[in-house]
Amino acid sequence: MYTTIPVEIPTSAFSALRKNPDEFVREMRIAAAVKWYELGDISQAKASEIAGLSRGEFINALSRYKVDFMQYTEAELMEELEI
Repeated sequence: MYTTIPVEIPTSAFSALRKNPDEFVREMRIAAAVKWYELGDISQAKASEIAGLSRGEFINALSRYKVDFMQYTEAELMEELEI
């Protein structure tokens, strides 16, 4: 289930980043998910979901943003190893 949230973005942002509105929104979702993951606020699985990417695609996005993909807490690592 998804919720639509209206966000006002200056028109100049699209040209500054050389993106059309759809590309801008996609990149904004990825950037937010990467940052929240980097801060430890969300898991890699949740970040992938927020970004709208597979886990592999999200790991590639982390690399692009120069964020280490190993942001696991001990509990998260144990949970991953149990699967």
